[in-house]
Amino acid sequence: MRDLGLAPPAVPPLTGGLADSLFETAARRPTLPMLARRRAPGSAVWDEVTAVEFRDEVVDLAKGLIASGIAPGHRVAILARTRYEWTVFSYALWTVGAEVVPIYPTSSRDQVEWILRDADCVGVLVEDEQSVMTVGSVCASLPALRHVWQLDAGALDTLVARGEFLPFATVDSMRRIVLPDSTAVVAYTSGTSDRAMGCALTHRGLAGPCDTLLTGWGHTVAPPGEQGAVLAYLPFSHVYGLMIQSLCVRGGLLMAHEPAMTGEALSSALRSFRPTYLYAVPSVLEKIYKTFLRTAQQAGRGALFERAADTARDFAAALERQRLGRGSGPGFDLRLQHALYERTVYRRLRTALGGRVHRATSGGSPLSRELSLFYEGIGVYVHDGYGLTETSGGLTMQPLGREKSGTVGQPLPGMEIRLADDGEILVRGPSLFQGYIGDEAATRAVMRGGWLATGDLGHLDDENYLAITGRKKDVIITSGGKSVAPAALEQRLRMHPLVHQAVVVGDNRPCVGALITLDPEFLTHWRAALTLPGDAPAREAREENALREEVERAVAAANSAVSRSESIRVFRVLPDPFEVANGLLTPSMKLRRDEIVRTYSLEIDAMYDARSRRPPSQTPPEEPAGWEDSDSVFLR
Repeated sequence: MRDLGLAPPAVPPLTGGLADSLFETAARRPTLPMLARRRAPGSAVWDEVTAVEFRDEVVDLAKGLIASGIAPGHRVAILARTRYEWTVFSYALWTVGAEVVPIYPTSSRDQVEWILRDADCVGVLVEDEQSVMTVGSVCASLPALRHVWQLDAGALDTLVARGEFLPFATVDSMRRIVLPDSTAVVAYTSGTSDRAMGCALTHRGLAGPCDTLLTGWGHTVAPPGEQGAVLAYLPFSHVYGLMIQSLCVRGGLLMAHEPAMTGEALSSALRSFRPTYLYAVPSVLEKIYKTFLRTAQQAGRGALFERAADTARDFAAALERQRLGRGSGPGFDLRLQHALYERTVYRRLRTALGGRVHRATSGGSPLSRELSLFYEGIGVYVHDGYGLTETSGGLTMQPLGREKSGTVGQPLPGMEIRLADDGEILVRGPSLFQGYIGDEAATRAVMRGGWLATGDLGHLDDENYLAITGRKKDVIITSGGKSVAPAALEQRLRMHPLVHQAVVVGDNRPCVGALITLDPEFLTHWRAALTLPGDAPAREAREENALREEVERAVAAANSAVSRSESIRVFRVLPDPFEVANGLLTPSMKLRRDEIVRTYSLEIDAMYDARSRRPPSQTPPEEPAGWEDSDSVFLR
């Protein structure tokens, strides 16, 4: 075992529930803007909601919940996208001591039924008629479910009207009896392989990491003297989204909501709301980067952008060496080049993010060092952090002034991290979950003497920075006995603008392979940019050859970071992406690897059978016969 050194807890202990911070802010700073709402759907104008207005909405809704029979300990699900009402409703539930059960709006009928039944929910707030029909189709198997409220049908107004007769004192007295160690949320795991399990998270567990981050890093969310502003767009159904919501409310940050997860909607919201701090997952940051590149290429400035991107990474790497005491920082020529691109490129890129973002946080999965350096180089440093549903969110953060790209930083004060002999990350601290509801055996299976076995693999460098190398269950063991963690290869593949998704395979196979899907937007742009001679059949053949060569370059770039025995030797480009709808992604957009391998088992078999084997006499030592080059068959 190897321990990572810790700092003592830096914040006072919680004395009540999550809703208390809202009431305290409303009493202390009633006119502080806390939420922002679009004036109308699609509008670029945002109206601010003050702390006292926010609190009064929560109180009015809490009265309606009490009048409807919602009591402390009752579990109420929210099946909706990230929108203003999600925040108000969740704080109303916490005010009366009820427990929030988030459900991804993309969940299937079976997933919705399982969560509502497993959590024994007495009510559910849904967004639209389609969700009402989904819940309605499973109501017969849910005897505890008494309420189905529909947002788009005015359910919140109806609840408010129902509780008008109750005094404020009734709500306030219920809020004051909520204990820090009461369950606040039952958050379900992603369910990448097995059925999702409900993690019971306490008010203390959810508040603790937020308060620690606000104490140590809160001043970085905006320039001095300005109120921080955050655009919430990732699902509150994930603990990462819940953590962002709590950070904003507890820290007095202005929060807006964007329910649509499309690139166009996010771009529009960023430009109109203009956040000071961006939070994201790696796939969003990858998509933004590819959009920058595609836009530059369409304007005939692709080469300029690529030179500017290289300079940004070099500049950031030099800054990193300087702050870690390993160098003197960017030289004169690099500074001059960076200053030139600041005027011509980087400023425009930041404008596309709203123009005020100077720092960001990435979570959900590791962010590549290459991408992290790019964003730092254009003036938006991205803190890559690490956390789990079972830890109520954040475990680590980059130490200010000692940030190191390619790692997830060091543990938050109060949290302990230990590496097992096989590299599995074990954690301990006050934000750990209470357990999986209704499944003591599963809880015992992940707890080892007070330490949570995360299932993640990692390593510590000589300065005790943690790097995540992948999931323990995802490690591939080839027929030759080589162990390969697929995450790094997949991450590097996705850096190519044409690659949308990648799944590395190879269990009990002679070498590592990959299933690849292409980015439809960039593929359309790439095809439009080709100038190929000949008639239609000839152009089509040349286009396919060009596409094959481009994907092979992506594979070669990914392979450059690993040993030959770990490299991708065969691959297939699939015609359809992995999606929640086809059961190949979890609602939190994680790959369901086992299901992908099952779905494409015939294609995987064909991928390995397609290459003819060379005679044994021609096979280099320690290399499987016939696997000298990447196979490049495209599936249609």
